[in-house]
Amino acid sequence: MAAVAPAATESGFRTVHALPMRLRSQVIGALNLFHTEPNVLAPAVTNLGQAMADVASIGLIQERALHQQHVLVDQLHTALDSRVIIEQAKGVIAERHGIDPGEAFTLLRGYARNHNQRLTELAADVIHGSTSATELLPSAPASTPGE
Repeated sequence: MAAVAPAATESGFRTVHALPMRLRSQVIGALNLFHTEPNVLAPAVTNLGQAMADVASIGLIQERALHQQHVLVDQLHTALDSRVIIEQAKGVIAERHGIDPGEAFTLLRGYARNHNQRLTELAADVIHGSTSATELLPSAPASTPGE
């Protein structure tokens, strides 16, 4: 902030008036009005400036809400994609070991926890065959690459 005043002065500005941009009682920014002459704002100019600040606030709030919606949609897509991968891995494990999907999930989750691995990554490995369904069994020895 300290660098703003010298830069504004060098650019020929002598006065700045800051009008709050707010959402209810929370101030989210300011609309700054710069002038080349020292002056006090007339009430009509202050009212017009505040109206502009209010409109700008609405735009910022709507943009933030839209951004938050996009983030939420992305998170939901990721969660759904992860769930599909996990369900597919459960199916592979259940079929290979002749167990129900609940037991398959227990094996998958237990293996992921014991090997400090993300569940979705392990599920993808099971689907692609880089981790066999047999490796998930508690008594199964871990395979090494090339076996």
